[in-house]
Amino acid sequence: MTPEEKHLYYDLLKKLPFTVKRQKNLGNYIVDFYIPSQRFVIEVDGSQHFKEDHRIADEKRDKDLYMLNLTVVRYTNKDIHNNFEGVCKDILKRLNLKWEDLKR
Repeated sequence: MTPEEKHLYYDLLKKLPFTVKRQKNLGNYIVDFYIPSQRFVIEVDGSQHFKEDHRIADEKRDKDLYMLNLTVVRYTNKDIHNNFEGVCKDILKRLNLKWEDLKR
């Protein structure tokens, strides 16, 4: 995992009241994080994802995963590095959770 993925996993995702799979195969793809009970995918994008070919591939990937009835959210490494609290709040909101719901 990248440093940003480790930060997100150990400082938020591991504390969720759901099982979180890392580097999970889904269809033809490997996703960064997957919460099976919520059918929820979290992708952490590095700078390469801003290149045109990666952007197009990501759009196709997201559509394909959506067709599997999955929700996909993406955050950049910069988001995690500069606005970790905001990323956490967004994930918790999407999962209908509050800080108090997290394991200590």
